[in-house]
Amino acid sequence: MKKRAFITIPISLLLIAVIVTSFFLINIKPAEGKIAQAQKLAEYTKPAVVRIVDYAVVGWQFDNPDDTEVIAILDQLNFQSVVGGSGSGAIISPDGYIVTNAHVVEATQMKDEDIANAAFEQLVSIVADYFKVDYETAYQYMLTYTKYTEIKKVLKVILPSGDILDGEVKSYGAPVNEGKDVSVLKIEGKNLPTLPLGNSDDIQNQDNIWVSGYPAAADSDLLSPDSSLVSSINAGQISATSKKTEQGSPVIQINAAATHGNSGGPVINETGQIIGLLTFRGDTVNGQEVQGFNFAVPVNTVQEFVNQAGVRNTKSETDKIYKEGLELYWGGYYKHALEKFEAVQRIYPNHSEIKQYIANSEKKMSSSKTLWSDYTTIFYIVDGVSGLLILVLLVFTFAFRPKKTAVAAAVPSAGSANPVPEPQPPLADTKNTLTDLNNDGKIDVQDVLLALQEHQKKQKKDEE
Repeated sequence: MKKRAFITIPISLLLIAVIVTSFFLINIKPAEGKIAQAQKLAEYTKPAVVRIVDYAVVGWQFDNPDDTEVIAILDQLNFQSVVGGSGSGAIISPDGYIVTNAHVVEATQMKDEDIANAAFEQLVSIVADYFKVDYETAYQYMLTYTKYTEIKKVLKVILPSGDILDGEVKSYGAPVNEGKDVSVLKIEGKNLPTLPLGNSDDIQNQDNIWVSGYPAAADSDLLSPDSSLVSSINAGQISATSKKTEQGSPVIQINAAATHGNSGGPVINETGQIIGLLTFRGDTVNGQEVQGFNFAVPVNTVQEFVNQAGVRNTKSETDKIYKEGLELYWGGYYKHALEKFEAVQRIYPNHSEIKQYIANSEKKMSSSKTLWSDYTTIFYIVDGVSGLLILVLLVFTFAFRPKKTAVAAAVPSAGSANPVPEPQPPLADTKNTLTDLNNDGKIDVQDVLLALQEHQKKQKKDEE
């Protein structure tokens, strides 16, 4: 057994090491690489942050044909005025529900009369500036000869991919200084990227936050047209958690830079959850905006309107696969990241980031790391065979033992009182011993024949 153990035990230990190693390799999680948390949040967030354009177009009729100068001004305007603006928002459900500010979509929610009045005041200001007259004089003159002919309301949502979709307001609060500045919109879509809603009761002063959106200050004639589709993300901290508007609505003060166009954009925490929507900025100083004093509607207030709209804040399959792909990509597993990105493209072809990540993954395929979990089935087979071999070796070593040769007779010790006699040859059977019956001096076949004859005679005599 000892000789066997010298061979079988080392082999068994080697097989155990194979099993342990395979188990370790299978459970290795892909390393994410040295990627900053802010960068991760930016990549997770961008696909779900949208630009919202909300406006009303007012058509004009001018009834003084003799005033060619005013007619020329209106002609340049195509006899139209536009009331409204743009803001930001975040998709919160795979089927296209979006949260934003109420004031971002205020234009299409106004009554026609209010829209016409706002557009008329805008037109009067243009005429007053052109003729260098005071506003009231221009107002009275234009009021005499001008009337609106039609009002067309437009609400568009521009996705980061460049797709422009019609938006519909599903729940609506009130603009700034009128109530809770929240609105929920709906666009048509499936498998859209989303952002999760957090809990604003959990926030603390000086928590790190990021504001994402489309600030107007980031738009420039020097940038390419597609640059307007790229959202900005600015870092900051929570400055105050318990302030309120004049109407008593809670707001969060933050110090992240923001400006026109950021309104309605999500304020996210370190885990990527929305904890508020940017709503308004602090007062100007000497007519200039002062950065670092901005306010957001808490997400728990936003949740009230989400509930009104009957919306469930859920992640899409796009979010899940895209995040898995990013983690693989950042870890250097480009082959497997490519598979994930291609899966995203199949279920949501208009994803804003996916084409670039596919191209980058293809370029880096040659340096892709090995993902051992791909070989799980092979490892399981190897482990099963190794376990069986270990069992066979243990049985062979400890269960099967060679048979010992039995001792024929005990050997007495020297000086024994009762020595065992040596075995003697058996005595000859005299009855069966042949003799020289024919007296020829030898025992041969003739003697055997004579003995048989004698035996037959004796047997016959006994029978008689």
